[in-house]
Amino acid sequence: MKLSTDLYHKYTSRDHYTPSLPREAIHSLIASATSELSVSHLPCNSEFLFTSPAILSFFEFISSRRSSIPAIMTKEERKELEPQGFASKDYTDPPPAALIETSEFKLWSFYRALIAEFTATLLFLYITIATVIGHSRNSTNCGSVGVLGIAWSFGGMIFVLVYCTAGISGGHINPAVTFGLFLARKVSLPRAIFYMIAQCLGAICGAGLVKAFQKSFYDIYGGGANYVHHGYTKGVGLAAEIIGTFVLVYTVFSATDPKRSARDSHVPVLAPLPIGFAVFMVHLATIPITGTGINPARSFGAAVIYGHKQSWNDHWIFWVGPFIGAALASAYHQYILRAAAIKALGSFRSNANV
Repeated sequence: MKLSTDLYHKYTSRDHYTPSLPREAIHSLIASATSELSVSHLPCNSEFLFTSPAILSFFEFISSRRSSIPAIMTKEERKELEPQGFASKDYTDPPPAALIETSEFKLWSFYRALIAEFTATLLFLYITIATVIGHSRNSTNCGSVGVLGIAWSFGGMIFVLVYCTAGISGGHINPAVTFGLFLARKVSLPRAIFYMIAQCLGAICGAGLVKAFQKSFYDIYGGGANYVHHGYTKGVGLAAEIIGTFVLVYTVFSATDPKRSARDSHVPVLAPLPIGFAVFMVHLATIPITGTGINPARSFGAAVIYGHKQSWNDHWIFWVGPFIGAALASAYHQYILRAAAIKALGSFRSNANV
């Protein structure tokens, strides 16, 4: 029976054996098989002949020798295969972002991302604050959406806007999310700073649109500004913002984790969906306490446009709380769930030069 070179490559390709073998390793296995099996003729660079039983025996032998592949391959050959996607892991972590990356300022994609963050935060503030004003206006009759409707407004808009902007800017729409990703070295410092500026400017413009369209109701019903509600202390408000932001940023890290994307690629779940649900659930719990900030840009934009003293008295809570929550979520995901600290320690100990 004549077995062509094409079939030879087919049986030794990545589709049949993982990882694919370099030519030298294949020839080494063939040489071993030739010495151990009863094969009539086996050249390594041309067509070769087998009897039918010999073909089966040969490839069964190759399969049984897969465990010896690392020994056959040299260190250099293994390094050549890893960048091609044949590493032991089934996912690839992106390289950490540089702390200062000035080359970004020369790229149109950087400014496009800033525009996307500005526009998304503007739309977010406009829709959500308009919903809050509408709820306050109609709270005495059946026309109010209620707390559940407000929570759906915030969560639903985050789902929509993250879905729309994730491929352009990452879909942060929140300085706390940007801060958490910066701590995890997902974005550079200049990008993080400019993202926060764009988000705050967008929030101011979004809240300004609401006031422009319904000025009288905006002033009467508090402009959607955040503050610690009556019956709660500032400590309780701060704790609520820390926990709420932790839930949000932890969800962001989990939903965008490349390890999850690789292992659960068969599960058709959009990353923006759990993020939007996290915002929804946090609002249900936190609206009675602080009106739910968990987004410094949202709180800042509403405070600037509303302009009353009440909106500034507790404003520090809506920056300090979310930033602490984001830092805790970043540390928890990176150093505990992904064991970055343990991996770094192991690498340190295994370094022969230390």
